[in-house]
Amino acid sequence: MSHAPAPPRDRREPGEVFGPGFSLFADVLLVGLLTTLACLPVVTAPAAFAAAAACLGRSVDTGVPVGVGAYARRLRGLLSARTLAMGLLPPLLAVVVTADAALLRGALPGAVVMAPALALLTLGIAVVGLRATALTAPHRLSAREGLLRTVADPRGSLLLAGAVLLAALLVWSIPLLIPLLPGPLAFAATAVAARAGEVAGRD
Repeated sequence: MSHAPAPPRDRREPGEVFGPGFSLFADVLLVGLLTTLACLPVVTAPAAFAAAAACLGRSVDTGVPVGVGAYARRLRGLLSARTLAMGLLPPLLAVVVTADAALLRGALPGAVVMAPALALLTLGIAVVGLRATALTAPHRLSAREGLLRTVADPRGSLLLAGAVLLAALLVWSIPLLIPLLPGPLAFAATAVAARAGEVAGRD
């Protein structure tokens, strides 16, 4: 005897108003705000983005919403002398880029070539940083590993570069969105890592 096909399963829990897609969207926004707050000391930025990527990756894997406590525990686990030392690199890079940009505005010879080269260098460093923060166990937060993954997966790196450029456009056009942008960037890094099979597991 033939059976009628079962109706599509509704993934919403009883009493849940919004579906899982909206819940993930809310998680990304919450993680964006938490990451912005965690980045205020500046040197905590690498650990903050790594905690964001880990929390969002776990949310996608398990369906468990991200909580403030879960993010804080991830962040505490990632903070160390090594990650704080890595956090010195972004402000140093910002100083170098600002100084170079000022020199380029001075109409120095070769400015036409140096300006796009400086922009590409900054974009590349941002992509390497995002790929490094999306690494999971057994990998540590490592700029070297991020560089290796960037080179090994050029398509994924181009996708991340597009995400960084879009974020920069939003910063320029809608500055009010700045506190939320770390969430989408961390999610993009996590998605690219999962696409490339770099996710080795989360506790």
